[in-house]
Amino acid sequence: MAELMQYEKSDRFTSREKIALRYADAIMYDPNQADDAMWVVLRAEFSEPQLVELGYWIGFTFGGQRWLKTLSAKQGELAAAMAGRRAPE
Repeated sequence: MAELMQYEKSDRFTSREKIALRYADAIMYDPNQADDAMWVVLRAEFSEPQLVELGYWIGFTFGGQRWLKTLSAKQGELAAAMAGRRAPE
């Protein structure tokens, strides 16, 4: 996890992985990071459909985590609570 938090300086990640992580940072924390230079590098590494899928997944996952935090719920608690209820007929 420590290497992930310092991915830009890490030798553990490829350049492709690093630009994907920069894309994730822009989506999650600061959309202004997605400047023209970033898009040039992203498009050199990923196709448009891949960028859409990656961006969607990042947003979906991060949004879900933010929602769970808003509910003060831990991973799996909401699913367990919903599994205990029956759907209305």
